[in-house]
Order: sequence, then C-alpha cells, then structure tokens
Amino acid sequence: VQLVESGGGLVQTGDSLRLSCAASGFTFSMSDLTWARQAPGKGLEWVSGIDNDDRTYYADSVKGRFTISRDNVKNTLYLQMNGLRSEDTAVYYCNALFRDGEWRSYWGQGTQVTVSS
Repeated sequence: VQLVESGGGLVQTGDSLRLSCAASGFTFSMSDLTWARQAPGKGLEWVSGIDNDDRTYYADSVKGRFTISRDNVKNTLYLQMNGLRSEDTAVYYCNALFRDGEWRSYWGQGTQVTVSS
C-alpha cells in the first residue's frame, strides 16, 4: 500500500491550492479516505473525509472553503483549498481505511502547506 501526497507549497492568504494523494496497492474505490493536518507544535487534526459512497464530511474550520473529492479511475484523492488562511499552515496527510479481511489504515508521508500573511 502506498499513499503519496503532493501539491503543497507556499502561498499567500486568500490563495488556493489543490492537494493530491495518489494511492496504490489496495482497492481504492472501496476505501474511506481522509485528510488530516498537523500544524507546528500541535496535534493531528482531522480536516475532511469521503467514504466509498462519496459522502463528504468537513471540519467546521474548513467548511465552505475546502472541497474533498476522489477519482476512482485515477486512484487519487484531492483536497481543493480556497480562501487559505495562516491557520491552515500545516503538514497535510491523507489516510485510507479499508477492509481486507481485517480493517487496515494507512497514511501518506505528508505535504507541507504554508500560508503567508
């Protein structure tokens, strides 16, 4: 199983970024997927999720600004981030949860997003 995030970078307040998470090694379409982030000196924070029925969920802090989506043909998870704020600065991680006999959970290595004011 491999999850590889990309798309992070240094942007200014109000800018947009789209993160991607390329997945391999499991049945992507059957998995529940999550974006989480970790800001400097803080714990891991759940940001958004999408289940295998394409139902989406968002933390209050990003609702209306971020959009999660998935492409089950490209085996890729996305996070479109608009209206970025300094408090969105963090390392962003994707997670895949699926059942393969037993429940399994995997994380990517993360991608840094820095929002400068």
